[in-house]
Amino acid sequence: MEISFRETNERMARFEKAISEAGVKKTIQRLEIFREIASSVDHPDVETVYERVRERLPTVSLDTVYRTMWMLLDLGLISTLGASRDRTRFDANMENHHHFVCSRCGLTRDFYSEELDGIKIPESVKDFGSINRAHLEVVGICKQCAAKPNPIAQKEDTS
Repeated sequence: MEISFRETNERMARFEKAISEAGVKKTIQRLEIFREIASSVDHPDVETVYERVRERLPTVSLDTVYRTMWMLLDLGLISTLGASRDRTRFDANMENHHHFVCSRCGLTRDFYSEELDGIKIPESVKDFGSINRAHLEVVGICKQCAAKPNPIAQKEDTS
């Protein structure tokens, strides 16, 4: 699955509007950092965005990418995905959707489900605070990892 040119352009238009309304200076670094997330299906972490943007803008710093990602989050242009073992991942798809996450390699992909969108949130969740949005993360093994031997299972077999 790839992000369509139309969808990337719609996300870029949201970016332009949001930073303008927030009075944030539009820089080439911010533009390219957001473009990388907006056109990505893999929900990249900060280091991945940094490496990809650096190919186009060799002078961009890791600090700039970190600060920009958190600014984009504050502006409501991206969201973070649930607790990760090693890295926070970012998503520019602000439409209602859910995630498949591979527990071996971390592959993360969007999927859409009207059935899941219609799940009623239990009243008890309101005890924690107000609810802004809900999404589901389905955790499993991706096709590529399923085709490879499981190193953990192999270790257990030899014990």
